[in-house]
Amino acid sequence: MRHGSMLDPPNRFEKHQREPDPEHFEWDQEYLAQLDQRQTEYLSDTSKSIISENDSPDIPFRYSLNPYRGCLHGCSYCYARNTHEYLGFNAGLDFETRIVVKHDAARLFRDFLANDAWQPEVIAFSGVTDCYQPAERQFRLTRQCLEVALECRLPVGIVTKNALVVRDLDLLREMASLRLIHVNVSVTTLDIELARVMEPRTSIPSARLRAIQMLSDAGIPTQVMVAPIIPGLNDSEIPSILEAARAAGAQAASYILLRLPLTVEPVFKEWLHRTQPLKAGKIESLIRETRAGRLNSSEWGKRMSGTGPFADQVRSLFRVFVQKYGLDQSLPPYDFSQYRPATPRSGQRRLF
Repeated sequence: MRHGSMLDPPNRFEKHQREPDPEHFEWDQEYLAQLDQRQTEYLSDTSKSIISENDSPDIPFRYSLNPYRGCLHGCSYCYARNTHEYLGFNAGLDFETRIVVKHDAARLFRDFLANDAWQPEVIAFSGVTDCYQPAERQFRLTRQCLEVALECRLPVGIVTKNALVVRDLDLLREMASLRLIHVNVSVTTLDIELARVMEPRTSIPSARLRAIQMLSDAGIPTQVMVAPIIPGLNDSEIPSILEAARAAGAQAASYILLRLPLTVEPVFKEWLHRTQPLKAGKIESLIRETRAGRLNSSEWGKRMSGTGPFADQVRSLFRVFVQKYGLDQSLPPYDFSQYRPATPRSGQRRLF
């Protein structure tokens, strides 16, 4: 099994840390290889709620739903890695091999929508980790939650880099006919070899473009996200990615510059120097150029797009080709007028 990280970095919240000491096993290459080929564990999440709320001015949604914590995709750059530390795990191998599953996601979602105080707003599926990661093939929690949203006529937005999203075309097509759905597909590179090392267990680029084609052909509003743009690694692909996405039927496009918050930084740096040894120095230098000399900036209004000449160059390049390919459009507006609250688990319907 391919992993994005080869690290077990210390958890910043733990008082005690363990350091591996392989001195006595240096001769045992088979044992050492097994340490890096960790098997996936699925752990049950007993959370009592499923909807998260944020007030970030940089994020275009207020509420999100995440059926899984941790992500099998194994992207070394994933900004969500450090959230695994809240669970007592680490941002490296734990994040991509110890997947926490919210088995009650659909029931909790229904309970949330049965609350009389809820005023309908868009709920984003995958505000943190990908709701169509490989675990979804087995657990089908995203599909169950989409069924609840369709029943209640609640608008939702999906963000994914997995072609598994087309499995649910039947639901998405019906939601699109009611103006209840937008789908955002992330395409970071068209180079299959780069994709295999950068995003080891995601869908290959051609499969994502095919997903955009199928979604668009089904009448589902679809946007391509070039996210993240890694300076010196995939920024030169912006024009070709946008051209390919437009040819596949995407209606709009957006991008996010690489972010490396907290313990994501050492994971990405280890990956960078291991897989891109000849480019690592240049890439790291360009990242710092977009982050005022650092590898990350959390400043509102700048953390998603960066600052400085190189960030401006990326912004201009993206704008030119978005306009060239007609991707500078907004997706059709949602229709909130059809919303109807979920029936409470008691089965008691409202009189008014």
